[in-house]
Amino acid sequence: MWHSKNILTTAGFAVHQVYYKCSPFTCPYFYLICILHCQLSSSYCLLSVDSKDGDLHRDIEAVDKLLSGLLSAKHEEGSCLSRYNSASYQRKLAYQPSSYLISKLRSYEDLHKRCGVYTESYNKTLEQLGSNGSSSSSDCKYVVWISFSGLGNRILTLASAFLYALLTNRVLLVDPGTDMADLFCEPFPEVSWFLPQDFPLKHKFSKFNHNSPNCYGKIMKNNRSTDPSGMILPSLVYLHLVHDYDDDDKLFFCDQHQSLLHQSPWLVMKTDNYFVPSLFLIPSFEKELHDLFPNKDTVFHFLGRYLIHPVNSVWGLITRYYQAYLARASERIGIQIRVFDTGTGPFQHILDQVLDCTLKENLLPQTERRTNVVGLASSRKSKAVLITSLTAGYFEKLRDIYWENPTVTGERVSFYQPSHEEHQQTEKSIHNQKALAEMYLLSTTNVVVTSSWSTFGYVAQGLGGLKPWILYKPENRTAPNPPCGRAMSMEPCFHAPPFYDCKAKKGVDTGKLVPHVRHCEDMAWGLKLVDQQD
Repeated sequence: MWHSKNILTTAGFAVHQVYYKCSPFTCPYFYLICILHCQLSSSYCLLSVDSKDGDLHRDIEAVDKLLSGLLSAKHEEGSCLSRYNSASYQRKLAYQPSSYLISKLRSYEDLHKRCGVYTESYNKTLEQLGSNGSSSSSDCKYVVWISFSGLGNRILTLASAFLYALLTNRVLLVDPGTDMADLFCEPFPEVSWFLPQDFPLKHKFSKFNHNSPNCYGKIMKNNRSTDPSGMILPSLVYLHLVHDYDDDDKLFFCDQHQSLLHQSPWLVMKTDNYFVPSLFLIPSFEKELHDLFPNKDTVFHFLGRYLIHPVNSVWGLITRYYQAYLARASERIGIQIRVFDTGTGPFQHILDQVLDCTLKENLLPQTERRTNVVGLASSRKSKAVLITSLTAGYFEKLRDIYWENPTVTGERVSFYQPSHEEHQQTEKSIHNQKALAEMYLLSTTNVVVTSSWSTFGYVAQGLGGLKPWILYKPENRTAPNPPCGRAMSMEPCFHAPPFYDCKAKKGVDTGKLVPHVRHCEDMAWGLKLVDQQD
């Protein structure tokens, strides 16, 4: 029924190719053995299925579970099933990670193990809280990420904070907030990334703002007449990088201020922004970032796949839904609908926009609306459309259109929506678990349509390595024309970037300084990374 052989790809990877000569329905036992073999192997595996069902006649590849070296092999698999199994559901990496990025991640893991919570270095550095940063004698420095804002924002800012930690040789410690431990596995081997409950200032995190005494912007405002190079900072500095930050807070993105911040062993960061694009405008980070990410539009794609692993309970939500509704389709299409209009939906202009976009871009087939048509020539192709929205109305209307009318191509189109929570419930754990599951499910699709300004969509496209079609933001409850456009890259948008030339000390359009940092398609004043070759 089946035989196998080892081959070598042009990339030099060992591939175990399995030829399977019957349907999963006629030989389910052998089919499951093959699938299990593929999932347990860390090499590539290709399973060829012979079947009369067009949906099943395709190659099934067991992916490289370590993502070409992006992930460490030191984790125990059962504690976090998604870490090594998610690659069986998501697309392959859009690019190969650079050898320098892989080396940097392994070095960071060693640093985190050496400087993690309750280590000798951690305890020694903790004793310096309240002193001047220049007196630090520990070889460990930290950036503490405060859990803040909605889930999409939190995922994007985690990646931003981690990249900053990589660039500055700091250890990232994560405030667990109310639900972080219920959502994400530990990304680093053998040591936790969570800040302990007994951290001295943890109870004050919720009150930190741009007026806090240790806020970097406030310190700069109070010392405008002082040469920054001669200043001595406190051992703990708060970085206010929230959307309401002012010009003094934004000095964080200036090279000379990065040099000053280096002296403080503790940086505590609160942000709701994916601020990565502006890190690419800091000259001292330029070479390091180029070596880490030769393809500039892969930052969140790689860091997201490295950091973000749903806990087993959330992974169960993802895999059960995927296997039940999405796995057998010829093509999976994701449509993420975020509505900013007030009032009770569904709104007709939003539905019109979604239909106009998906039909014009040939993502969905046209329907034949003649009432006397019983059926058209059948096609073996099937499309599974995954809808994510806070309301069920758009799903129901789209489903009914394709139920009541046949497609002109004969394709079978089915619609699915995992949940409809009606309104965002940021502090509710089960709501965030479902939201994380839906982001991941969207990332498993072949193509994705996202809504403007939505960090939910940004996370899904980045994890999936997908350049989305973006639904432009409607004005005056009118569907825009054109309804959507293809994104320049899969990178998220930095919604509130600084527009300041640190050297010239004057305003400047930061979207025109370098070719790989441009303005976003969905937010004209935002910044995003693009690959220079695109």
